Amino acid sequence: MDGKGQTEVNIDVNTRQWNLEPGAEYRFELDPCTSLAIKLVYGQAEIFGAELAEGNTYLFGLECKAAVYTWQGCTIEVTGLPSTEYVSDETPMHAYANVHLALEQMRVRALRVVHGSPPSSDDEADSDPNPDPPRVLILGPENSGKTTVSKILVNYAVRTGQDWVPMLVNADPGEGGWAVPGAIAAAPISSPIQTSTPATTLGCAASSAPTHISSNGLLPLSYWYGHAEMKRNPLLMDRLIRNLGENVSERWDHDPQGRVAGLIMDTPSSFAASSGAQSEHRHSLIKACVDAFRINVILVVGHEKLNVEMQRTYGNRMAVVKIPKSGGVVELDASYRERVRKYQLQNYMYGKVLQPPPGLPTKTYLQGGEQTPDQTLSLAPVSSIVGFNDLTIYRIGEETMAPTSALPIGATRVVSEMQPLLVDPAQPGSGLYNAVLALLAPPNPDESERYDEEILDLPVVGYLVVTALDIPNKRMTILSPNHWQGSLMGRTAIAGSFEWQE
Repeated sequence: MDGKGQTEVNIDVNTRQWNLEPGAEYRFELDPCTSLAIKLVYGQAEIFGAELAEGNTYLFGLECKAAVYTWQGCTIEVTGLPSTEYVSDETPMHAYANVHLALEQMRVRALRVVHGSPPSSDDEADSDPNPDPPRVLILGPENSGKTTVSKILVNYAVRTGQDWVPMLVNADPGEGGWAVPGAIAAAPISSPIQTSTPATTLGCAASSAPTHISSNGLLPLSYWYGHAEMKRNPLLMDRLIRNLGENVSERWDHDPQGRVAGLIMDTPSSFAASSGAQSEHRHSLIKACVDAFRINVILVVGHEKLNVEMQRTYGNRMAVVKIPKSGGVVELDASYRERVRKYQLQNYMYGKVLQPPPGLPTKTYLQGGEQTPDQTLSLAPVSSIVGFNDLTIYRIGEETMAPTSALPIGATRVVSEMQPLLVDPAQPGSGLYNAVLALLAPPNPDESERYDEEILDLPVVGYLVVTALDIPNKRMTILSPNHWQGSLMGRTAIAGSFEWQE
C-alpha cells in the first residue's frame, strides 16, 4: 500500500499501475517537453468531469496539470515520468456534485415551464412561480481552481443524458479560452470538454482542423480585449462583457431549449482581489457580469471574505454559495502563465501533435480525449502579404495612459480609454511587428447609422499575427489559420499588447 486510498504497482521503468479506491484522485503535473499517457484498465474514472473510456489511452502534454477522479474505484495505467504524481482521497468532488444536482433541478423546473408541463410534487414547495435556469458566476482568487469547477459543472450537465447544451462563458482574457489570450468568449457546449494540454483548456475551436472531432465543432463568439490584466482598461472590459451578454441573450431568444440549459461563467482572479491595483474596478465588473448575463447563482471558491462581500451585495437577490477549493490546485507563477499563452498562440496557428512518452506500449492513443495519431490537430496556417491600406488597424485607448491623478493640475485627458486610435504601420515604433491582431466582423449592413466607437461592439472572426513589415513598399506579412488573402481589403483589426513569434 503506497498511501491511503490507492496501491501502486510498477510494470516497468516508465509504466505504473494505480489502483484507486472510490472517492480517490490521482494528481499529476508535467514538466516542459514531457508527456504522459493514462489508460483506464478497469472501473470508472473522469478528468474534470469528462469520462475516460475503458481500454483507451489518453495523452497529456505541454505542462498539463490535472487529476483523474473515480467515484466507484478504478485501475489506471500511467506511462511517462511526471514531475509530480500522488493520490489523494481528500477532494471537494462531493460538494461540486451537490452543486451540480441543485443546478440540474433548476434546469428541470425551467424546462417544465417551457413545455407547459405541470409542476412535480417536488416543485409544489417551490415559491418561485417562474423558475429560471441556472446562470452561474464563479468567483475566486488566483490559483483557486475556478476553471476546473467551471469544466466539471459543464461536463456533468452535458453527461446527464438530457441533451442539455449549456453555455460556457470565459471572461478571463489571461486564459485565452477557445481562441487566443486577450479574448473573452462564450460557446455552447454539447459534448464533454476534454483536457490534454493547457493550450486547449476549454476545448478547441480550431479554424481548419477536422470537423468530425466534436471539440473542433465549437462555435465560440469572442470579443477582443487585447491584454492579460484587467487593470489595463477596465472600462473596455465592462463594455465587452455587456456586448457578450447581449449576444447570448439574443441567441437564447431563438433557442429556448438552449436557454433552459443555462450558463456557467468563469472569471479572472482580479474579480476577487480585495487590495492592490486590481481591486478598484472589480465591483463594477462583477456587476457588469451579473447584469449582462442575468446571473442568479454566485459560487465563491474558497474565499471567506469574498463570500461575505457577495452575500452582502447580492444575497437578497440570488443564491450565493461558498464551495471548497481543491487541495490539488497548483500554484501557477507568472512565467508558467506566459509559457501557456505561447502554447495557446502556437496551438491556434499550427495545432499541436503531442509526442507519446518513451515506453508507451501502444500506438493507439487519444490526444484531447478523441484524436488518434492519424487525426491529430495539425494545422497549416497561411502566410500572405497585404498592403498597408488593405487593413485598417486600431488600438483602443492610449497604450501608456497615465492615471488621471498623474496629469498636471487642471489638465484633462485628451484620449479616452474607449477611443479607437488608428495605427500607421509605416511609422517607426508602430509596435505591429509580431503583434497579434483581432480581425473584426464587418458592421451590420442593416444599421446605416455609424458611430465613433462602433468597432468596440463588433465580434472577432479570426486572429492574425504580423510576421514582417516592409515599410519602403508599404506591405506587411500576415500569418493566419485561414486564407484571408483577398478578403482583407477594407477589413478592420485591433491590436492589443500580445505578441507572438515562432
